[in-house]
Amino acid sequence: MPARSAFVLLLLTTATSAIAASHDQTTAAWSNRLTWGVSAQSREDAAPGSDAWLEAQLKHPDDTLPPAIAAQIAAMQISQKPVAQLVVDADAANRYAGKLPDVAQRDAAHTAYQHDMTALANEAATRSLLRDIYAPDQLREQVTWFWMNHFSVQAQKRDVRAMVGDYEETVRAHAFGKFRDLLEATLRHPAMLRYLDNDQNAAKHINENYAREILELHSMGVGAGYSQKDVQELARILTGVGVDLSPTAPKLSPERQPLYVRAGLFEFNPNRHDFGDKLFLGQTIKGSGFAEVETALDLIARAPQTAHHVSLQLATYFMGDQPPATVVDRMTAAWRRSDGDIAAVLRAMIRAPEFKQSLGTAFKDPMHYTVSAVRLMYGDQTIINPQPILGWLNRMGEGLYARETPDGFPMESAAWTGPGQMSVRFEIARQIGSGAGVLFRLPAPPGPSAMAVMAGAAVPAAAAAPPPPFPAPPVPHLQTAAYFTAIAPAVAASTTTALTQASSPQEWNALFLSSPDFMRR
Repeated sequence: MPARSAFVLLLLTTATSAIAASHDQTTAAWSNRLTWGVSAQSREDAAPGSDAWLEAQLKHPDDTLPPAIAAQIAAMQISQKPVAQLVVDADAANRYAGKLPDVAQRDAAHTAYQHDMTALANEAATRSLLRDIYAPDQLREQVTWFWMNHFSVQAQKRDVRAMVGDYEETVRAHAFGKFRDLLEATLRHPAMLRYLDNDQNAAKHINENYAREILELHSMGVGAGYSQKDVQELARILTGVGVDLSPTAPKLSPERQPLYVRAGLFEFNPNRHDFGDKLFLGQTIKGSGFAEVETALDLIARAPQTAHHVSLQLATYFMGDQPPATVVDRMTAAWRRSDGDIAAVLRAMIRAPEFKQSLGTAFKDPMHYTVSAVRLMYGDQTIINPQPILGWLNRMGEGLYARETPDGFPMESAAWTGPGQMSVRFEIARQIGSGAGVLFRLPAPPGPSAMAVMAGAAVPAAAAAPPPPFPAPPVPHLQTAAYFTAIAPAVAASTTTALTQASSPQEWNALFLSSPDFMRR
């Protein structure tokens, strides 16, 4: 080949490689923003951020999981039993434990009950994590986490542990729908009603907890123009909205019988409702039963303050601190045009020029950090024990369903960048980067369930030995992995210098996972 032709070929090859590297880098940036992070097993037909990918995610989300992961989820109690059965069985076990005359038996039954409740919440958290790591409908999984945080419940309160898995399924089903429908779905769920005590809200015994949080956190936001009187009136509207574990309906007069509403554990009991007229958000709502709730939700969901507040929350979640007002305004306008269609609001945000410009600038909270690290390291392998991941999240202060206050975990970076926070994060980076073989070992088998104790099963003196571990896969070498080439061009020179000093693949992995480059999305 003549020298000139060889030189031209070299230039073309170099240019093609540069274009491919730039394309890979752009795709990685979009992946880190719109998915739970770049993964070795990601094989989308369209690149994240493209029109085809976005429309597929919003209109036809594919939740097909790898067979081994799907089998893990299918084996869970929360997948096999309806929430009503789980809650009623748990309540029966708790009542049984309290009536046992023998102290040792009572303690054993209470222990078994607590174990069962914790196991149900743990199943829900495990299912959520497995979907985040492996599911192809990555945008929906991210948005589901946002809504679970926005409509936060704390699993340890009362019997919410038995309900939280179904609550997340309910939220997930409405993740891209109308906000008005999502708001009512959370209102009708026993987990929310238990957590914010609305099942104790009745005429002449008003409980304002849930009414206040609907306005302050879930919809309009603090300082949105509603008054304390509006909170009180909404609490009156919500009287009788609660939870009933009994298989039989309450005794009702003939005129109130048609007003009774029951769906699973959800109940609207007209005997507990305040039927007086209410003045809410400037509108008179006549006493009529659950129809008052529907009217109130219409007013809340269509309030301009709700459109702006929730749009700002979504933009902060995806774009980081202080998202541009122009983006929030575009989202708010899309909300008003579409009557609160969440997919339309998301599309307006993602297609804003400022959104693309912000890629790689948002600091990862513990959830984004942990899941993205696990996806990058082990997304092409089958994790059989996600418990360490749950532990890492708890250590970093963002455990699933663990926020004690109803405001959800903060999305601002300042909440997660303190010296103590970063020290724990660096330690977890070392564990993940060193192979984390514990993710591939089955945990010890559980003790007897509360139902087994009720049936007379003996309580063993010690837990059985754990099964032998499966062979842990080799430690991934991120610096040689094909998918790392999409990230490498964006790595800062200081990070590259630090990585050259690594003395082993494990140390290299830990350094990269601890780098400022990996902390951003």
